[in-house]
Amino acid sequence: MKNQLSAVCGEVNKVIIGKQAVVEKVLMAMLADGHILLDDVPGVGKTTLAVAFARAIGLNYSRIQFTPDVLPSDIVGFSMYQQQTGEFRYMPGAVTNANLVLADEINRTSSKTQSALLEAMEERQVTVDGTVHPLPKPFLVIATENQVGAAGTQLLPHAQLDRFLVQLTIGYPDFESEVDILRGRRTENPIDSVRQTITAADLLEFQRLTAAVTMKDSILEYITRLASATRSHAWIQLGVSPRGALAVSKMARACAMVRGRDYVIPEDVQAVFSDVCAQRILLSQKARTERKTAQDVLAQILQDVAAPTALD
Repeated sequence: MKNQLSAVCGEVNKVIIGKQAVVEKVLMAMLADGHILLDDVPGVGKTTLAVAFARAIGLNYSRIQFTPDVLPSDIVGFSMYQQQTGEFRYMPGAVTNANLVLADEINRTSSKTQSALLEAMEERQVTVDGTVHPLPKPFLVIATENQVGAAGTQLLPHAQLDRFLVQLTIGYPDFESEVDILRGRRTENPIDSVRQTITAADLLEFQRLTAAVTMKDSILEYITRLASATRSHAWIQLGVSPRGALAVSKMARACAMVRGRDYVIPEDVQAVFSDVCAQRILLSQKARTERKTAQDVLAQILQDVAAPTALD
């Protein structure tokens, strides 16, 4: 099992060079059956990352390039009147038949269109004219956004950010990795070399096994203490909700799975805590005045809250 998951990462690493930690966390989110928000500057490989995972896992893939004129019906579908039969026929949208949806530059469309994704992300279904249309399994959304060139963008509301399991940043490659990128793209696109290593059915089985990873009460209490600490911290105006704490537990199980264990240890929680919670907290005016980031505050909380020294 670990070898299969390592093989998926290995294929993605053919095109996302020098970013093993980010690739593993995207895989963790997929194992936890969660959606991913990639918030970064243009040109670091956000779209390429999504395409590579779709190919490595053999997922049906759909891309939505969000612009101000994209409508909710483009995403969820619509009903069209058929003159021959006198009935309305459902016309599928971009999410209807996809296992993996790339919502590219999600912050460049209207709030109404952004919200059209919420039912699909939360319920794995879309409702059009009162009729429910289930989405295929697995169903995952990888959304990208960047804050460079803010003209025409719509900030994601806090409630929508909370629907993403994690928010990740790829970042610029180091010197050697960037040289490798330049060298590898002289004559071909490395995405063409990504091969399928598992199937969508395999991913569903891995998701089932991830949900069954053992998490002792001492770990559950640790996650609860961390979440509670965000709600009373002087630098935080709005702390992590119970849904956020649940997201931490899901990602911690997935982290254990990727690392080859069927039980969670405190280090798994610590590895994913900031990625899960950074978009779920609102910093106070004091923190903004002192130029603290969400990652700074969450790192301080990890230091202040004692981890269990032994599992039950």
